[in-house]
Amino acid sequence: MDGDRAPVMADVARIAGVSHQTVSRVLNDHPNVRPATRDRVLAAVRELGYRPNAAARNLATRRTRTLGVVSFNTTLYGPASMLYGVEQAARQHEYFVTVAASETLDRRSLLDAVDRLQDQGVEGIIVIAPQTAAVAALANVPSDVALAAVGCGTHTALASVAVDNEMGAERATSYLLDLGHRTVHHMVGPRSWLDAQERETGWRRALEKRGAPVPEPLAAADWTARTGYELGQRIAANRDVTAVFCANDHMALGLLRALQQAGQRVPEDISVVGFDDLPEAEYFGPPLTTVRQNFDELGRRALRALIEIIDKPDAAPSAPAETPHVIIQPSLVVRASATRPRT
Repeated sequence: MDGDRAPVMADVARIAGVSHQTVSRVLNDHPNVRPATRDRVLAAVRELGYRPNAAARNLATRRTRTLGVVSFNTTLYGPASMLYGVEQAARQHEYFVTVAASETLDRRSLLDAVDRLQDQGVEGIIVIAPQTAAVAALANVPSDVALAAVGCGTHTALASVAVDNEMGAERATSYLLDLGHRTVHHMVGPRSWLDAQERETGWRRALEKRGAPVPEPLAAADWTARTGYELGQRIAANRDVTAVFCANDHMALGLLRALQQAGQRVPEDISVVGFDDLPEAEYFGPPLTTVRQNFDELGRRALRALIEIIDKPDAAPSAPAETPHVIIQPSLVVRASATRPRT
């Protein structure tokens, strides 16, 4: 082989002692190849440092190996982590990802994003749809588009993957009740978000199951620490509050600041539990007890669902009863921000 040029498939075939077609079958993971032959070809690939020509492979298979992702406000931790999980899973399956981000995901913006991605030749699309408006808009996407949704639970007829927000909120609330708190107050997220709705439902269900009083939740306009701080000032002024479940960790951070300024100690005076498990959560003062979402698993399951639709277009769901919904269980991470109530 000429040392000045990159190795090609013919070089791999020559060293492995097989045909060009056999090398192609091995590289495309074709099942009808003997294990010994497959090992010999892969050894030749490693020896030569051969890299398949993706463009040539796409022309031969008429597949682009490219997936689209429609996302909303990727600066927020949840949607950004979902997007990262999808990208990581796609890389492992040798797919490329192209992203179309919108400030809002209403009918018009969603259809525009789908059109733009289809113009780029994507084989399928994952929609990160955490808001009620986005879920409603999904019904308007043409049925011939291979589509999977992330973050919308079972609220859509499409194949979907989501974290069980209700269960996570119920576990967080039950944990505080188990510590001996008479009730748990809730700082709820913006109610246009499915995450906020489901976490509020889980919080309420935990209290009702135990026969605990259900305080009026404090509604937030957004997910920010500033909002948590502003609502936290109201909580700090209420001396009856001993435990608070926040709909996300950013609001919990704002609450911790408000309590500190008011001279309230966490967890001695008020216990606080969040949701998300931000990378910084263990460095809050005190380290935050929170609910962790498995975004890596969410990305893997979402990609798997979409690839199954792409590979079996005739089996794409046509009715809610036929639609696979994957719900991933979160876990409670216990740290130092919650303890037994003051006497």
